[in-house]
Amino acid sequence: MNLTKLQEWLQSTNCDVAYISNPTTIAYFTGYDMEPHERIFALLAFKDQDPFVFVPALNVEEAKNSAWNGDVYGYLDSEDPWAIIADKVKSRTKDYQKWALEKNNLSVSHYQLIHEQFPDANFDGDVSNFVAKIRLYKTPEEIKQLQAAGREADFAFQIGFDAIKEGVTERYIAGQIEYQLKVQKGVMHESFETIVQAGANAANPHLGPTMNKVKPNELVLFDLGTMHNGYASDSSRTVAYGEPSAKEKEIYEIDREAQQAAIDAVRPGMTASELDSVARDIITKAGYGEYFIHRLGHGIGKEVHEYPSIVQGNDLIIEEGMCFSIEPGIYIPNVAGVRIEDCGVVTKNGYEPFTHTSKELKVLPL
Repeated sequence: MNLTKLQEWLQSTNCDVAYISNPTTIAYFTGYDMEPHERIFALLAFKDQDPFVFVPALNVEEAKNSAWNGDVYGYLDSEDPWAIIADKVKSRTKDYQKWALEKNNLSVSHYQLIHEQFPDANFDGDVSNFVAKIRLYKTPEEIKQLQAAGREADFAFQIGFDAIKEGVTERYIAGQIEYQLKVQKGVMHESFETIVQAGANAANPHLGPTMNKVKPNELVLFDLGTMHNGYASDSSRTVAYGEPSAKEKEIYEIDREAQQAAIDAVRPGMTASELDSVARDIITKAGYGEYFIHRLGHGIGKEVHEYPSIVQGNDLIIEEGMCFSIEPGIYIPNVAGVRIEDCGVVTKNGYEPFTHTSKELKVLPL
């Protein structure tokens, strides 16, 4: 079905060939997921011919035994992959003058190597936006996978909360989460490096776990996710280890109110900008607008950050089947940071989160 849409797009844009280079996009179109590292992995689709997958020789049998049921071609490390691709394209069709590339993914060097094989071809076509938009609407089966990934994230939060004690480092807590996900749930890949931030470190939104030690009476921020059958989860919670200060309680409750208000406000027909404003206005009116320094949310699916951005100025109309995060944050340098995040799906009547860990301020005993 998805490949049919790609072929229809090629026909509608008068392009002859699409060169798909992002492994995640290839998996979306073919069902075959592989990390090529430094080798070449590609999907070649045509406006009026059957597509083929191109892989390193050591992955040929794996690809043939995957969900992909089309042609598979490979190359040895001693061979020129671009010459082989050119040969396979030319043996498939005489129409290869107009190409569409994933310009938001393909490296300049790889573009140059393809161009050398087809020096008279036009490579102006860009399939990136088309791919982003068709991946925007999730099928019921995709939503099931995202829900399962969300349940794994909920499990990870509990492991993380249980690991907090005085003197342990952020990296120790993150390590416990990742280890227990593997041994108890069989999760072999997180969707990104688990973030654990204690105290003032949480005021740096994407600072990874450090050797900073947890101290009594401070907030600890978690941001984590897993990959479940090729689909990502992404969620954040902030808890208190011991009694938080009045200021920390205040910013926590403001952030929680803003996040819940945004979740409650989601309706098909509103814009992404309007949704961002729901949360941002609450934080701004409380006097902390300058400390909410990122968009309200991002799309999620086969990648942890996908189209669209839920951000001011984006007039994209929110529609049923879209999946994205809602994650307002308040980050006060040298004081504390709070972020509460769920990803979910837009329904006919609202928004259903994939994660369900309580958002009431959890105070862990010393």
